[in-house]
Amino acid sequence: MNPKKLLDIIAEGESTTVEFKRKSTTALKLAKEIAAMANTSGGFLIVGVDDNRKIYGIESEKAESDIVTQACTFYIEPPLEPDISIINIHDKDVLLLRITESKIKPHRVIKDCNEKLSEQKVYIRLGEKSVEASREMTRLMKHQTEDKPVKLSIGENEKRLFAYLEKKERITVKDFARIVNISDRRAERLLIRLVRIGTLSIHNDSNRDYFTLK
Repeated sequence: MNPKKLLDIIAEGESTTVEFKRKSTTALKLAKEIAAMANTSGGFLIVGVDDNRKIYGIESEKAESDIVTQACTFYIEPPLEPDISIINIHDKDVLLLRITESKIKPHRVIKDCNEKLSEQKVYIRLGEKSVEASREMTRLMKHQTEDKPVKLSIGENEKRLFAYLEKKERITVKDFARIVNISDRRAERLLIRLVRIGTLSIHNDSNRDYFTLK
């Protein structure tokens, strides 16, 4: 990427696909941002730029690159291959990590890479933030990477779901389970199948996921 293109990206500010870091803090914190983008739509992690878009640059190309590589290799499972570029802007070096949307989602962030049973979490991008993915979103990511065909017959439960959505426009797993009197787990599976065949869309907010007609 040339400096002018990178300046254009910086000028647009942070978004679902762009994250600024004035400097790398820890590999674990970077792993959260990197995995979230890989689990969503991909994007760019730019080190050497503050949240207010001011360009500070990096002090050490090797040190910053090593932290990013550690994040991708040891703190993300399955690991990601880092695509790092060092670009000079106004006589200051900026690290650009290009992150493509993954085909092997979900990527989990490992809290302690030295512990086999370390806590693992899945993150996605929501606006300018990386947030923990819900169980429904994690399950959907896993299914989206599978090649198995989805089979679903439209029965009474699905008909009641569609009727509800025509009136209320959105529904949660718990709402659906209550309306048709089935378990949360079964309701979740049905909703995810409908997302996979393109009938529903899943949305994530700061509280819980909800589903709408597509």
